[in-house]
Amino acid sequence: MGRTYSFECPRCGYRARVAGGTAEGSDFAVQTIACTDCMALYDAVIQFKATPRQKENPPRTGPKFSTVLNRLPVRGARHWLKFKPTCPVSPLHRIRLWKRPDKCPKCATYLEAGALPYRLWD
Repeated sequence: MGRTYSFECPRCGYRARVAGGTAEGSDFAVQTIACTDCMALYDAVIQFKATPRQKENPPRTGPKFSTVLNRLPVRGARHWLKFKPTCPVSPLHRIRLWKRPDKCPKCATYLEAGALPYRLWD
């Protein structure tokens, strides 16, 4: 079961709701990234269960986190599609992998995570 936490910067007030590293659910997995062009944190989908149609014609980049979070579970899917982490705004943006504890993308102060998960997803 994956978890999303709420991170807040004590210096500049930047807020993000991300996993804080790698998180896996039963149908997909995400990796938190810091986009240096957007100056923001995102959860990038790095793998998900594919339908037979998606397996035959796989997409080049991973879908957005909100898309896979809101889709219905895929029945009978046995194949996993894997992707390189990319920025959801533009795949041309420069990113780096982000794992807590790590720095704020805006001011480089360490971000503090909330004590309890913001969201549990499967």
